[in-house]
Amino acid sequence: MIYSQDYARSIDDVRTIVQHAKLDHKNLTNTAQAIYYPRSEEGHDIGNIKLLEVDEHILEEIKKGSEICFKGALNEKVVLCTESRTYEMKEAEISNSLLLVKGLKLAQATSRSPIKSPKGGVNTSMDSSIEEEQEDPDKIDTIDEVERKDVVKIFHDYFELRQVKPKYRKIIDLLRLTRYAGPENEHLIDRSLLFRFKQLLDTVQCSKDEFHEGLKKYRAIEVDDHVTLEAMQGIIPFEVVDGMFNVYTTPSERMPGRFQYREDLVCAMFAEKILQHGLKFHIDEFLVTWQEALPEGFEANEQYLRGIGIIDREGSVPCVRGLNEADLPMNLLGRLDMLFRTKERWNLEQIEPYIECFATPTVGVTSILAKYTRSLVVKGVRMYVSKH
Repeated sequence: MIYSQDYARSIDDVRTIVQHAKLDHKNLTNTAQAIYYPRSEEGHDIGNIKLLEVDEHILEEIKKGSEICFKGALNEKVVLCTESRTYEMKEAEISNSLLLVKGLKLAQATSRSPIKSPKGGVNTSMDSSIEEEQEDPDKIDTIDEVERKDVVKIFHDYFELRQVKPKYRKIIDLLRLTRYAGPENEHLIDRSLLFRFKQLLDTVQCSKDEFHEGLKKYRAIEVDDHVTLEAMQGIIPFEVVDGMFNVYTTPSERMPGRFQYREDLVCAMFAEKILQHGLKFHIDEFLVTWQEALPEGFEANEQYLRGIGIIDREGSVPCVRGLNEADLPMNLLGRLDMLFRTKERWNLEQIEPYIECFATPTVGVTSILAKYTRSLVVKGVRMYVSKH
């Protein structure tokens, strides 16, 4: 039977279909639901609904009414951000079409007799409202009501989400345009290139909590309602002092109410100033220079070079050179190509800070390296080299 959208299916239509399908009406409930496909007509917009698969975290955030947003510029992949996590979105096909039907009832809601459940220890099939041994097999009177149900949309694909590391790169790329150089130089800054906190948050592909961490990572602070990169020059305005205090200090565990410097960040800042791009230092000379530049009581440690410099002891002359993670390509293959052109062989500890931004909770750095590099063991240490 073929009916138009304007035709309302009757009880007789449903009973005829049941007979043709050779269904046992004893297993049917009282209410039949006739499904009508979407209308393709003006005013019936079915293209603005998307199917999204979410995990428990996102589901809880939705239930709480927390803010969830999508971010992505013209040449960027779209990400979904909750208050604390960032997810990469990817379109995937569905093997079987899914119908979105408004107000569709489940089995129990379509019957006026109780549905027997497994807990009762009885037959789990749906009850019919009439069960008689001597009845006409062609007589189907279980169904006595037909409800119209319209399909809102038919889905052939959906968006799957994968939690990813926050994409901080835009913070430094945008703020480098207006690096702070003291109040006396503010008139030289193009004010149209300055960003307010919310403007930058809306632009950078990460959650709000991760964004705050990113500002600390790149030593960005807010001055006159705009965000800027620090530069300790001349007479330092209060906003800069206050911002640097929040970045470089942490509450003291030994003395409540007091603060102490974060040695790792302070030492890394001085090392970064010494390791200018393209320069190479003998390890011993660099360590002496670095130590002399540090405030009293601080000790230079190679671990503090993580993500800003690399040590190469494999060459004829052991050396250290600057290699800032923030300056590398955001494309994984492009980044690996640059890393292996800079240094032929890497151990895990050396290469990890430059690759971890591409890791996810389910795919770690070692899995990425296993896929895109070759490994070999040198003197008991696993080293990674380029595949090509």
